[in-house]
Amino acid sequence: MKMTYPETRKDQTVVDNYFGKEVADPYRWLEDDLSEETGSWVAAQNEVSFGYLEEIPYRQAMVDRLTELWNYEKYSAPFTRGDYTYFYKNDGLQNHSVLYRQIEGGEPEVFLDPNSFSEDGTTSLAGLSFTKDGSLAAYQISEGGSDWRKVIVIDTETMEQIGDTIVDVKFSGLSWKGNEGFYYSSYDKPEEGSELSAMTDQHKLYFHILNTPQSEDALVFGGSETPRRYIFGSVTEDERYLVIGAAVSTTGNELYIQDLNDPNGTITPIVDNFDNEHGVIHTEGETIYMTTNLGAPNQKVVKTSLDALQPENWETVIEEKEFPMTASTGGGYLFVSFLQDATTRVEQYNLDGSKVRDIELPSVGSAGGFGGRWDETEMYYSFTNYIYPTTIFKFNAETGESELYKKSGVDFDPEQYVSTQVFYTSKDGTEIPMIITHKKGVELDGNNPTMLYGYGGFGVNLTPYFSTSLIPWLENGGVYAVANLRGGGEYGEEWHKAGTKMNKQNVFDDFIAAGEYLINEKYTRSEKLAINGGSNGGLLVGAVMTQRPDLMAVAIPAVGVLDMLRYHKFTAGAGWAYDYGTSEDDKDMFDYLYGYSPYHNIDSGTCYPATMITTADHDDRVVPAHSFKFAARLQAAQSCDNPTIIRIAVNSGHGAGKPTSMIIQEQADKWAFALWNMGITELPTQE
Repeated sequence: MKMTYPETRKDQTVVDNYFGKEVADPYRWLEDDLSEETGSWVAAQNEVSFGYLEEIPYRQAMVDRLTELWNYEKYSAPFTRGDYTYFYKNDGLQNHSVLYRQIEGGEPEVFLDPNSFSEDGTTSLAGLSFTKDGSLAAYQISEGGSDWRKVIVIDTETMEQIGDTIVDVKFSGLSWKGNEGFYYSSYDKPEEGSELSAMTDQHKLYFHILNTPQSEDALVFGGSETPRRYIFGSVTEDERYLVIGAAVSTTGNELYIQDLNDPNGTITPIVDNFDNEHGVIHTEGETIYMTTNLGAPNQKVVKTSLDALQPENWETVIEEKEFPMTASTGGGYLFVSFLQDATTRVEQYNLDGSKVRDIELPSVGSAGGFGGRWDETEMYYSFTNYIYPTTIFKFNAETGESELYKKSGVDFDPEQYVSTQVFYTSKDGTEIPMIITHKKGVELDGNNPTMLYGYGGFGVNLTPYFSTSLIPWLENGGVYAVANLRGGGEYGEEWHKAGTKMNKQNVFDDFIAAGEYLINEKYTRSEKLAINGGSNGGLLVGAVMTQRPDLMAVAIPAVGVLDMLRYHKFTAGAGWAYDYGTSEDDKDMFDYLYGYSPYHNIDSGTCYPATMITTADHDDRVVPAHSFKFAARLQAAQSCDNPTIIRIAVNSGHGAGKPTSMIIQEQADKWAFALWNMGITELPTQE
């Protein structure tokens, strides 16, 4: 039965001219997130979407099972500041983890409880920074999932607020300079229009002195003199240097340093271009240690001195290796994590670059957290993979020994499941890795419900991780496959570049080939295949479902970049041009973007897969207009009975800080929608 959708007005007068090509945009009015008409449209769409979801007979069973699974104590690794040890803990179903602290030999006490920030859990703790002595803390809060933040400073003994709340902070860390004040970054709030969608282009680094008005905060870097889209400042652990990274896109950055010990110290460039990526990881007196991909696409570790900062003076400490590396410091050592076929390998080094040891990990998967304060011998790391619940280990930097610190309390038996890495061939012959997870004993008869997930952009690595939300899918016989597509960083910067600009089709071809592999190897068939991805991964799903609607039964593009001709006109979208290019660059780039832009490649008379588009009304990263316009055009074009609904989360953003209750409901809806549209009328676990 064909669904009835809310009427969406088409404005035939909106036409743009790109290099002589006229492009209609009849749903442009949905870009106005402040209009009553858009608000009414959102409400009407949600009424249809949630009405549809409520009719799925096992939707509530999914919610109940996820609620049951989520209800266990969750801990973070501890860290010490001043006289206290701090750690996060969630009792089970709390919307947000609570930050506790305890003094040695004492009982834990609540330090910050984000659950008290708002009644509905939509205000979250979004960042925290202590002074070196632990006497002061500055923390960020996000309201409704927005990237715009507020900053509150407290005395950690009295818990009293110090000074006014700092407002209009965005894409920022907080880095203290002694106890005097801290550095933070932000954009000017838009003067007109919506702060959730208006372009934010010039980032600025400020220094805030405690107990002074924010209006008096000193501009340190950025603004009209040095306009940059992204600027981040941090003070080194020894508190001697301010390090500034500045960029005009998501790839490549300038690097600057200022000697804070010198009253007349100026901000001095280390790298004065955006061609490569660089970061300071440690300082020792006047010696500065950095990671860089200059002349080393997989990164290397170098050092230089304050009086010889330029790249020609850099001395290699750890050479580039076969696999991409990241580096951190702690306990008096360097720790280098290598990404070998999308899984972690960790090595420990002295500062002179001599290797100390390979660090033995529990299994093949993802390890994170190696690093800490320079004078701390003990540190913590986490380990996980798709069937290894996230576990925290304590690591002794001197002995190299690991011991279990906190085991996950989730109700999951890894012995019942298998997770295997395979390599398949993409359209142009490139070998692509993919990890496939499912119950042991699953028959390869082409009849298994399968969810294929991907991202493929911005050098982002998809490494194996355990997700409680995945358990109901696996329990009910589902196969879960994650493909490491080009555009990511799994094999370094060359892998990333192979999925950018006019190579972007490689990413879609890689994903299509992953689906074909799963079908050819009898894991599933088209009628039982779903594809899913978020943000840039939402673009991936939108492009693949419009190019190959026959390949899958279900498509779930989440918070996706779906209008490739206008993405750069909203919030920080212009910074994504390194990966995408823009429709205004030149005719060739316009033609390429127009050729795959999901919104512009929906054709009337085509039977598209059952589609649930997901977005949020406070998403100021990828504005919801992308999803609104895509949904409107898809509903108008759909030629068969497959549903095309849009699920719009209210008072929520791009994803970070989302309360547990909202996560559970969204995950339940995703699994229920996918299974229902694969023709599964009853869950195997309920039979």
